[in-house]
Amino acid sequence: MRDALLAIGTRKGLFLARSSGGGPFEVEPVRFSTIGVHAVTIDTRGPVPRILAGIEYGHFGPSVMWSDDLGETWQEARQAPIAFPEETGASLTRVWQLQPSPTEPDVVWAGVEPGALFRSEDGGVTFSLVEGLWNHPHRSQWQPGGGGLCLHTVLPHPNDPKSMAIAVSTGGFYRSTDGGVSWEAANRGIRAPFFPEGSQYPEFGQCVHKVDRHPSRPERFFLQHHFGVYRSDDAGGTWTSIGDALPSDFGFPLAVHPDRPDTLYVFPLRADEDRTPVDHRSRVYRSDDAGGTWQALTAGLPEEPVHAAVLRDAMHASGAGVFFGTRDGEVYGSRNDGDSWFPVARHLPDVLVVRGALL
Repeated sequence: MRDALLAIGTRKGLFLARSSGGGPFEVEPVRFSTIGVHAVTIDTRGPVPRILAGIEYGHFGPSVMWSDDLGETWQEARQAPIAFPEETGASLTRVWQLQPSPTEPDVVWAGVEPGALFRSEDGGVTFSLVEGLWNHPHRSQWQPGGGGLCLHTVLPHPNDPKSMAIAVSTGGFYRSTDGGVSWEAANRGIRAPFFPEGSQYPEFGQCVHKVDRHPSRPERFFLQHHFGVYRSDDAGGTWTSIGDALPSDFGFPLAVHPDRPDTLYVFPLRADEDRTPVDHRSRVYRSDDAGGTWQALTAGLPEEPVHAAVLRDAMHASGAGVFFGTRDGEVYGSRNDGDSWFPVARHLPDVLVVRGALL
């Protein structure tokens, strides 16, 4: 069995955990201690894996750093890796997403706050603004959600470099078929109950929390909304609710199984009451039929009451397994598709992002 690497970004630093040959994960000492790590990716496209981390220096601002030796040493571009052109009048607040392109070897995408997309052509060292999205007529009407005006999801097409999708809170879901030159809002069927009666299905303005898809079925998306879990079978053209059987259709993360395109995972929360797990029980829900039915997965998870949520990027499914981290610093993993769970780390700072990969 191949070795696995787990990257855990927290409010106070980055933790890396390694597993050799299917053995237990060993958590290494913290990197970037006291610095928030809101985005991380493990880029395995080249001969040497590259870890990219979107960090927040506090009053020195956000940046992107990379490591080509599995976190032993880190580098940063001499100038700010992500910066808005002066004429935009905007400044970078946070890097929310780092996503390598599956079709262009040196391309990495970055989703940032305030609501913008950047593209790198040198493996994530430097980035340039995608002006087609920035100049979209809807952008000036987007309103920040509770976490800010964040572009938190970037989904390049697995085969077509011209096709991609993004999600913004609270702008909604958008797609492009020309490499980001133009963008179309694609939110038909997603209900926004926070709008007045009679206008709850707007063209844009939905509070999308997370979107994912499987590379073997690129036309199918799964989406966790502020109110609802949805599926689209036509690349976002229309959306159908699939969350009615869940104990709550409110939540933040959503992850699709790496090998089974009809299998997805969510972590339901108590809506806007206090955003804690439903019944104060730690339960991941899995659907094996594209949202038709759901099963609660609890084996190995805490039996005592829990009160910590799982954030939008703190759940990930890859060849290394399924993993999630909580706001009270607990990280759990599964190597059998969620049928049972084991603790990876405990007593970490607030977990913001989890990413796993086979090396």
